[in-house]
Amino acid sequence: MESLTILIIEDDLLTAHDLKGALESAGHRVPTIARNYHEAMAAIRRQPPDMALVDIHLERSAADGITTARDMLAMHWMPIIYLTANSETPTFQRAKETEPIAYLIKPFHQNEIVFQIELAYTNRSLSHRPSHTAVPETLFLPINKGYEKVVLQEVLYLLAEGAYVKVFMVNEEKPHLLSMNLGYLAQYFPISYFYRLSRSLLINLNHIERLERNQLFMRNHGNPISVPESNRTDLLKKLGVIRTR
Repeated sequence: MESLTILIIEDDLLTAHDLKGALESAGHRVPTIARNYHEAMAAIRRQPPDMALVDIHLERSAADGITTARDMLAMHWMPIIYLTANSETPTFQRAKETEPIAYLIKPFHQNEIVFQIELAYTNRSLSHRPSHTAVPETLFLPINKGYEKVVLQEVLYLLAEGAYVKVFMVNEEKPHLLSMNLGYLAQYFPISYFYRLSRSLLINLNHIERLERNQLFMRNHGNPISVPESNRTDLLKKLGVIRTR
């Protein structure tokens, strides 16, 4: 993986320097630690980074981390990873509007940051492949403090819950829990057989076993999944349902 230039926006200098040390040990460059909105904006103008780690709560700052990220993105696009002790839904919903690649709740392990950065870089490389490239059969997802190969055809569905995404597999009882945004993750699942049923749900069409008016049933998964009325007609078309006259 190539070395990235990463901007840290964190008002706690002890935390910031710990992050800086972990990133530099992984081979990345951290030229600037910004403690508030004005320092962050100045850093963007001086040296646009490849990525930014942004603490949402910034003491003695003209704006919080979400507003800071929004204004930075208006000047220079880059992947954003939020760092926060706040798990409240309204804060998360605001953060989602800036389309971050991850939303990490403190306390977190420093290796988790390094893993998220490497995943973002790897997936960015995949997304820039030529359009004629074959759809990948597997993905490596950040699972159990490392990367685990997941066969796409064996994924039942992905469910967003707060700052996390649950990945349900065909032959596994418990889902994998990923700390990232479903909107970001969904782009790496082929639209040929994955379908965005709602803002919080991405399903594998190949594993639908039964469809009723307002719900569907997935293979090896007893609980029904609700089907939004607004998406029902489109879903029926994709499944090739023959309707009675």
